[in-house]
Amino acid sequence: MKDPAAVASGGDLHPLIAEGVSPWVEGVHRSLIVSGCLARLIKDAGVRGVVCDPGTLAEAVTGDPVYRDQLVRLAYRGATVGEALRALQVHDAREACDELNEVFEKTQGHDGQVSVDLDPGLCHDAAATTRAAAELWRALDRPNALVKIPATIEGLAAIRDCLGRGISVHATGIFSVARYRETVDAYFDGMERALAEGERLSAIASLASFPVSWLDTEVDVRLDELRGLDEPTRAAARTMRGTAALTNARLMYQVYEERLGSERWRALRAAGARPQRLMWSDTAVRDPERPGTGYVDGIVAWGTVSAMTLPTLEAAVHHCDLRGDTLMGEQDSAKAALDELERLGISYETVVRKAATDSEARLAAAWRALREAVATGLHI
Repeated sequence: MKDPAAVASGGDLHPLIAEGVSPWVEGVHRSLIVSGCLARLIKDAGVRGVVCDPGTLAEAVTGDPVYRDQLVRLAYRGATVGEALRALQVHDAREACDELNEVFEKTQGHDGQVSVDLDPGLCHDAAATTRAAAELWRALDRPNALVKIPATIEGLAAIRDCLGRGISVHATGIFSVARYRETVDAYFDGMERALAEGERLSAIASLASFPVSWLDTEVDVRLDELRGLDEPTRAAARTMRGTAALTNARLMYQVYEERLGSERWRALRAAGARPQRLMWSDTAVRDPERPGTGYVDGIVAWGTVSAMTLPTLEAAVHHCDLRGDTLMGEQDSAKAALDELERLGISYETVVRKAATDSEARLAAAWRALREAVATGLHI
């Protein structure tokens, strides 16, 4: 990516912010921070948060000498791979939190956070996830940090427990509307526990993220398999390509609005709680026939977050084609789109289950690559 100062020149993300969408950057590394590039993205482009990514960190640890000195010191002290990995994570996350602290204060904690990964191997062990999240939260020691927890069944229990302890949580890997409802319920449960325990609810932040591009990819593969059928079916399949993510986002946002209208939420809000915001993650468009900003300007609604990789951020700064809110009031068309997919023989439940399973596998592979990169660095 170009220098962020050049990226921001002639454009920024403030029109997106004006639509109620907070732009976050997905995948940072130490060179981006120490060079001042992240600071310029925040100041000039309007970036309002950071999502850490184990794949990005693995590449940086492998190829960027900025990590070498810390790894040498850790090796000298006899640190294990796990201890060294945590040290790298915490160092980078703290620095990013400090860069975003002004945003955090100006928005009164609405934005300015940094989301940090746990070992995804824990995602089916609720107790182990809660312990690891508490340890990471203490190590980060920043009010604007978030701990990522995959929204598996066991993860939902950990999300409840962590929020109840006052730990800010980013629930990840949510593909189905049903799982999103369960995630909101876990958020409410956790915040009610926190209130009962005397925690300050206004200090607890939470996000729930839907990886948009992966759902479209999964559905489009199935639609492409219909090409051997009759022309009306092929034509219908072509029309439906690239629509699944927007359809799902519309249905999720309906749940978001419904839950914010509930008595349960009003009681939490009166006690100082903040809404658990929906995040659109994995917004890099994988279909070369679609605009590179398709998920940024195509999925827009007040109170949401759009997480972008650096290349997507660059495209959005210069080429975003905003058309206002694309989610509110579109639930009937979203349900009709799901019905059409079912008519074409594409099961929504099958697709979201596979997307979630594949997402877990990708995250586990990225974490293994990160461990391998750190292990190699410890033996310099």
